Amino acid sequence: MTFWILAALLLYLVNIYIPAALFLPAEGLVRHVGARDDLPPPSPLVGRARRSLANLQENMPIFLGLALLAMIVPGVDMGRAVLGAQVFVLARVVYIPMYLFGVPLLRSAAYMVGLVGCGLIAWAVIAAL
Repeated sequence: MTFWILAALLLYLVNIYIPAALFLPAEGLVRHVGARDDLPPPSPLVGRARRSLANLQENMPIFLGLALLAMIVPGVDMGRAVLGAQVFVLARVVYIPMYLFGVPLLRSAAYMVGLVGCGLIAWAVIAAL
């Protein structure tokens, strides 16, 4: 489970830098290291990158909370919990580029698969109570 928590955190870190990296050419290096008071409007791609990050920021606490509970609650089926973590992280790996490229149905499907991953972890924890 520890590996998948670290993988999710790494994915989160990468997702934090995607919007900034995509916006840097439009804002320029001088604005980027400055106060950023006069930024140009973001492109649609930068907007999607920011929304992808916001979505991950909303879902990471749920994943992390469930994953940590799975590690500390006695009797948790770790096989099911780890499978849920794998599903969540891998679905998110698919979700981010689907969001960036504006693929609506596959993006939503990847989101739902990630939600199922969290459900698997929750199931493992609840079954142990």
